[in-house]
Amino acid sequence: MTDVSPRARRVFDDAVVIDAHNDLPTKILDDAYDAALRHHPGFAPHEGETDVPRLVESGIAGQFLTAFVDAKYAGRSPDESFARAVAAIDAIHGLVAAHPDALVFSTTAEEIESAKRNGRVAVCIGVEGGHAIESSIDKLRDLYRRGARYMGLTWNNGNDWAGSSVGLDGTRTGGLTALGVEIVREMNRLGMFVDVSHVSDATFDDVLATSVAPVIASHSSARAIDPAPRNLADDQIRAVARSGGVVNVNFYAPFVDASFFAEKTRIEQMVADEVAPERREGRAKELVRRIPLPPLAVLIDHIDHVARVAGIDHVGLGSDFDGVSGLLPVGMNEVTRLPWLVDPLFARGYGDDDVKKILGGNMLRVMRRVLDR
Repeated sequence: MTDVSPRARRVFDDAVVIDAHNDLPTKILDDAYDAALRHHPGFAPHEGETDVPRLVESGIAGQFLTAFVDAKYAGRSPDESFARAVAAIDAIHGLVAAHPDALVFSTTAEEIESAKRNGRVAVCIGVEGGHAIESSIDKLRDLYRRGARYMGLTWNNGNDWAGSSVGLDGTRTGGLTALGVEIVREMNRLGMFVDVSHVSDATFDDVLATSVAPVIASHSSARAIDPAPRNLADDQIRAVARSGGVVNVNFYAPFVDASFFAEKTRIEQMVADEVAPERREGRAKELVRRIPLPPLAVLIDHIDHVARVAGIDHVGLGSDFDGVSGLLPVGMNEVTRLPWLVDPLFARGYGDDDVKKILGGNMLRVMRRVLDR
């Protein structure tokens, strides 16, 4: 597969393409990655899936760049989570300011559509990891004022008010506390997406019982195909749809290919049992990168599954580019490859209008409802 059909190119070019999750800001902060330059795809510090030249080339209309806050910041004393979120948001604003001919900062659907008409890429901000607000509603409001328009309530670590699907380092996996309910309600009031990617099943249920606005999963795939706990069960996918929201499918190989997930899990357990603590992370990454990458078809399986379970109006794209260590389906290894999704969707029976919904129309609709105020 080296190109796309004329029909696929036309549909992609006509669509308002939106990717709900991209971790480029982390590479900028941690790897001194110069996003002004074109890079080769890969997982080394000088490689990546995204940069400004490739964003422009990709034809994407709206890109959510993520202020990801690693669990380690919550483990420091004093807590450094909020400062890390602000640093990432500042990096995003700095990137946009440095490229006014290519990028424009956006917080609404209308601004994304305007950017597309004017040949620029709209950059939006999401926050990954609710520990970023350090259990403070004032800090939540501050992130909103700085331009954040969604927040994932947890990352792999739970926090004081929401439980994670993983419970990294013994952190919470339960549901929302009273403060968590208050935070969800404040996000509704502000006009900020509640993002259920990474949350525990109990937290998911509490969010859906609390939120009066559509919720999103910014980057989650289907648990029915791949049992990774980060993925959503079919009942959860239906619940997001009933809320009016969108499940944006994650591209990460362990979350779309069950055999890859099983082998990665096996390797990590083996390394934990046999390798000295200071070498475990590096050795596990080395071995995981030897696992054959899955074909593009498995990613299409997840998009198709979510569309069939939730309905065609409730599925989108949440690539997780530059947050996945290069572990992506064959061919889908950088932002310019997004058009490659279209012909396989045609082959599954999706028409032009349905494909446009998947590529970004569904997120555009829910943005109008929640963010355009």
